[in-house]
Amino acid sequence: MGFYQFVYLFFAYSFLGWVGEVVTTAVRKRRYQDRGVLNGPLCILYGVGGLTISFALGELQQGWFFLFVLSMVYATVLEWGAGHILERVSGTRWWDYSDHKFNLDGYVCLGASVLWGALSVITIKWGNPLLLFLFNLIPATVRVAVLWVLLVLFIIDAVGTFLTMLGLRYRWPPAEAVENRLANLTLRAGLWILGSVENRMAKAHPALTFEHPKKAKSTVFAAGCSPYKIVLLFFIGAFLGDVTETIFCRITAGYWMSRSSVVWGPFSIVWGLAIALVTLLLYRYKDKSASWLFVAGTLLGGAYEYLCSVFTEVVFGAVFWDYSKIPFNLGGRINLLYCFFWGFAAVAWFKVLYPPISDMIECIPRRAGKVITWALCIFMAADMIVSSMALMRYNQRIEGVPAQNSVQVYLDEHYDDARMQAVYPKAVHTG
Repeated sequence: MGFYQFVYLFFAYSFLGWVGEVVTTAVRKRRYQDRGVLNGPLCILYGVGGLTISFALGELQQGWFFLFVLSMVYATVLEWGAGHILERVSGTRWWDYSDHKFNLDGYVCLGASVLWGALSVITIKWGNPLLLFLFNLIPATVRVAVLWVLLVLFIIDAVGTFLTMLGLRYRWPPAEAVENRLANLTLRAGLWILGSVENRMAKAHPALTFEHPKKAKSTVFAAGCSPYKIVLLFFIGAFLGDVTETIFCRITAGYWMSRSSVVWGPFSIVWGLAIALVTLLLYRYKDKSASWLFVAGTLLGGAYEYLCSVFTEVVFGAVFWDYSKIPFNLGGRINLLYCFFWGFAAVAWFKVLYPPISDMIECIPRRAGKVITWALCIFMAADMIVSSMALMRYNQRIEGVPAQNSVQVYLDEHYDDARMQAVYPKAVHTG
């Protein structure tokens, strides 16, 4: 699918989700209630979910069981994450499954997850084909113009809603304190817009509050599950993952093999993101039983690895791992044995590795920790950009495309076929 088709499906599923939520609420409560976060008739959780399922699982049209299971995992993670984010910024719950059996934090439950899985199967098998058929009936010029108008309105709506949820209206000075006439008018207009958005949201959820009290700053660097700790865990996980896979390949294959995702340094991005994401998602459950962590790690790890496989193949035109020769695999992207490995890894991470690593990070002085973290982020951003460009150019060379500018000439000179094959020895070109 192309860019415009994805944008169209995002708006289509966001609108259909909003309609479904409004109708369901009207039937249950006998009154109209706007269930969206935005001013427009959109529930973006449905749009994001629809795009995620369409992108990651579109190839599973015939395998409805695996489509159902993976869809359940993706949709449940999205709903859980969205619920906690909204509660954090607005001080209230936007939905609550606390009275349902097998719920987690009241934001997800088994019944809702099963429903999401069923809806996802319908989306892939019938929803996408029907919506894209209708999309193709619209003249190309008209649909492009309409989609760009919708995108602009959506961005304006999203920015206004985001600023409202950040409590910006309560951080600005009162209009009376601004003497400059133009600045005064601008401030009044901004306050009126944010106030209108807040009033609209408060009608649907009276408990909403966007006036956030200032929190006392912690004296410990990266305390708890702070962003700084998550970033540093990404780098630690990326390094340890690369080392682990390299040693594993040496033992099983009999020779040393690069398992790095980037051209500068021994870092496995897949492992780094896995460690960061599993910590972010399961941090509050780290004290649960090993069996609970094992099941969660198995499901999340399998779904995550499948999504990474699809992403790297679509974006870079290369397959970096293939489990086709291992029993109980799904399209060569994941297999049951390695899914269990993700489960054991989750248990080992939270029960053994995470506590001392977390303590070590928190012992770093605050100022030094911030400088180190930002320096690593800048380095990794540059590393990933250069690696992506080098890999794309490598694929072009395989297809016989000559260098057409100075950047491509530079990449050919410094990241030739020999070096790329050394860094990505298992990458299979799919172009």
